[in-house]
Amino acid sequence: MDQQKSKKGLLVVSFGTSYPETRKVTIEAIENDLARAFPERRLVRAWTSGMIRRKVEKAEGLHILSVAEALERMAASGITDVLVQPTHLLNGEELERTRETVCSFAGRFENLSMGEPLLSCPEDIAALARAVEEIYGDLPHGELLALMGHGSAAMTFPAYEKLEERFRKDGYPNICIGTVECTPGIAPVLERVRRDKRARVHLAPLLVVAGDHALNDMSGDDPDSWKKQIAREGAEVVCHVNGLGEYEAVRALYVAHARKAYPITGEAAV
Repeated sequence: MDQQKSKKGLLVVSFGTSYPETRKVTIEAIENDLARAFPERRLVRAWTSGMIRRKVEKAEGLHILSVAEALERMAASGITDVLVQPTHLLNGEELERTRETVCSFAGRFENLSMGEPLLSCPEDIAALARAVEEIYGDLPHGELLALMGHGSAAMTFPAYEKLEERFRKDGYPNICIGTVECTPGIAPVLERVRRDKRARVHLAPLLVVAGDHALNDMSGDDPDSWKKQIAREGAEVVCHVNGLGEYEAVRALYVAHARKAYPITGEAAV
């Protein structure tokens, strides 16, 4: 291994998923794009969900490192320069815990930096809106696209509201957003369906990975799934089960964030 590469590391941090098919086309696709963008760095993977790591290890025999484990191993292997890039969508609770862990390792490396999640500023909102509009913008007139975000009680940036505003500004008022956790939930989507009397509603995850939320909470057959709740309003429902990480334009945003990573000095960035 190249001596320079052996001293530089790239830690890609994801929440994780127990669905191998979506993992390959989302998390691994993002990791691969980042690895190509930083060929001088050794790629290391970490997941923040302990529950999912244990589930994957039991089902597949695949051990995924936690963030702390990954940084410990990187330090022990002689890596002195670490770039951390999360694949999280927002600055929420999971990312805050990750940032705290990364900060605790500030004295263990000569250089330690961290990139922002997908949506951190107005420029990110505009870029993601363009990507979504390119993917779904050709829907027939009169049909609604409802995006399922995750939601977080600790969001530091009103990303969903800003994203909807951007869709309207770009001429796509037929795109709305709800969340599977926390407020606002599915309420704004049902309100749009009732108000506009939409005959057909398209559902798609505003999630990096199309895992449990997309397959069950959004498009599942449980009476409380989004698909079933919207169908009870009399609309035909079409589900698009594709994570955002599947799209090259979205993955490029993570690469751009990694290139602008901020230095970690032991205290969370402000």
